[in-house]
Amino acid sequence: MKNKSLVSINDYSKEEQLRILDIAQEFEKKPVQTILQDYVIASLFFEPSTRTRLSFESAVNRLGGKVVGFSEASNTSVKKGESLRDTILTVANYSDLIVMRNPVEGSARFASEISPVPVINAGDGANQHPTQTLLDLYSIRKTQGTLDNLHIAMVGDLKYGRTIHSLVIALCNYNTTFHLVSPVELKLPSSVKMHIKERKLTYHQYTEMDEVLPHADILYMTRIQRERFSDPLEYERIKNVYNLHKDMIADTKENFRVLHPLPRVNEIAINVDKSPKAYYFEQALNGVFVRQALMASILGIK
Repeated sequence: MKNKSLVSINDYSKEEQLRILDIAQEFEKKPVQTILQDYVIASLFFEPSTRTRLSFESAVNRLGGKVVGFSEASNTSVKKGESLRDTILTVANYSDLIVMRNPVEGSARFASEISPVPVINAGDGANQHPTQTLLDLYSIRKTQGTLDNLHIAMVGDLKYGRTIHSLVIALCNYNTTFHLVSPVELKLPSSVKMHIKERKLTYHQYTEMDEVLPHADILYMTRIQRERFSDPLEYERIKNVYNLHKDMIADTKENFRVLHPLPRVNEIAINVDKSPKAYYFEQALNGVFVRQALMASILGIK
């Protein structure tokens, strides 16, 4: 995987994905090392981010590396009209690897094709978010002991949710049964559903969340994303359609866990946080270990 960019989760085979998870397990046991002390990582976030940006920076810092970059495009030459091409070619001179989030779908692929150093896609619009997928796989495997033959319920914004799109594609490698819960307007796109059909896997679609809770091993909640809606009235109409409370998960399976890529708005009540079945904050921590594993692999250290 040395020098191999990660733009789509499909860029890495099932075997390569599992290798990243295994290396992440090693980093979880020993997260502070000095193996990146000779490396500079560029962090280019053209779109706001908290967990993804900070977990990447935490991963680099814990391994002794250095981070350069920006957290919003308004403070850069992009505001002056500089093209993405010129930004990437310039920043590549200063770094060994580029981590980029950009609101334009396809921007990460373009960056990887022109950059002389590897590029990691930290989210490109409503398209994909492959590093989130890897940490989700790590979290699922850690809580369930396996990735095979699980019932995965996905709730909320399945149309614009890039975390959902990448995760569905990855889980098609593991004989997953999908339970897809969303408003009709936010159903999983056909282009993503195609991956399920090609693998001849089972999926069910719902508009009500209660129906899936008794069957699920993992409940993957997502927020309705205001920033993806061109019509604010449409967002206001469906923004509160799903809300998970602690009493709703009382009779779920013993191995049942609630995941969420965060940030949450009000789709998970705070009273769920104290439940042993809530796993979303541990899931966020897992992102550090997975991103350490990914960067170490791409740089040829692991």
